[in-house]
Amino acid sequence: MIQSFILSDGKIVGQDLEIEALRLVRADKGLVLWVNLSNPTPEETKAVLEGVFQFHPLAIEDCVAPSSLPKIEDYEDYLFIVMHAVDFNRADKFTTTELNLFLGRDFLVTYHSAPLKSVSSVLDRCAKATGLVARGPDRLAHQILDALVDLYQPVTAEFRAELETIEEDVLAGETKDLTPRLLAVRAELNTLRAAVRPQREVAVRLAHGESKIIRPIMLPYFRDLRDNLVRIEETATTHADQLLISFDLYLSRSDFEANEGIKVLTALTAISLPATLISTWYGMNFKHMPELGWHHAYAIILVATLILTLLVYRWCKKRGLI
Repeated sequence: MIQSFILSDGKIVGQDLEIEALRLVRADKGLVLWVNLSNPTPEETKAVLEGVFQFHPLAIEDCVAPSSLPKIEDYEDYLFIVMHAVDFNRADKFTTTELNLFLGRDFLVTYHSAPLKSVSSVLDRCAKATGLVARGPDRLAHQILDALVDLYQPVTAEFRAELETIEEDVLAGETKDLTPRLLAVRAELNTLRAAVRPQREVAVRLAHGESKIIRPIMLPYFRDLRDNLVRIEETATTHADQLLISFDLYLSRSDFEANEGIKVLTALTAISLPATLISTWYGMNFKHMPELGWHHAYAIILVATLILTLLVYRWCKKRGLI
């Protein structure tokens, strides 16, 4: 699907034009053009990226092919930026969606194969706007990227809630199926950190004003974007440390429970030892065993066994084995 907005002096003056009309707008240097490609067909992709804007073939190839690594490339007349939006909740797995941006002096092209809340929110804002929207494509790009980064906050909040639940389960002793959960959350946190770190580097380059595509007035906005990504990365690192603490607690509790089980087995073995020794001794079928002839031999042996068992029990209890 192809969506487009034409801006003049920061205001929307047209939208959703045909391909031929987009070529005419592209030739008018007094207008700003934003084209959004959402899950486009190959024909739509070729018509816009090659036909209207004549982007570099390598940039088009990187745009169409999925990439797990955010990056920024300067093609002199425009910047090619790859970022990743995130989505995470306990019902589904942690997922990332690629967002590609072609940012020029008077145009912005966004390309994504799945719906993105960050792009949709800015599209809705433009569609409903009656006043000033953005005076330059770099402002539009910042609005999209800022919305994209803001959506990381619910993700980190979900991670924090999940880690608190895991910690409560560990302390409560509810460790059933906990190992797969720990490993799954660890993998998802690593994915989050791997997505945020290179995006922070992209924001750093945008904030430093390395390209003339970014106006000086926009640099403070991109510095704020960089700072937000730094905070998200620090939060993800903190969550990873908290997960390691929970994992250590889980291992310590598992060791403690194993030791308790060994102590109980040791105590049971010790308590049953007198009876085992005495019954074994009298089960040897000796030819001469005078005490077998005693009138109360059975009662005496039984009492001796009980007394020895009681003494061993008291010794185990004193030692904390039971």
